[in-house]
Amino acid sequence: MAIDARIRELGNRHRDLDHRIQEELRHPSTDTLKVRDLKRRKLRIKEEIQVLETQV
Repeated sequence: MAIDARIRELGNRHRDLDHRIQEELRHPSTDTLKVRDLKRRKLRIKEEIQVLETQV
């Protein structure tokens, strides 16, 4: 059960980062470094989710 809860938590963080990326891209003066950092964080979370899903 703990793995399922962790996957849900990571899924929520993944969605939040996606929203933050989209919001940042809407600005006329997009901070490309910030977007790149957010995308890296999002990818790390996705990879962690995939690893956990193999354990379920």
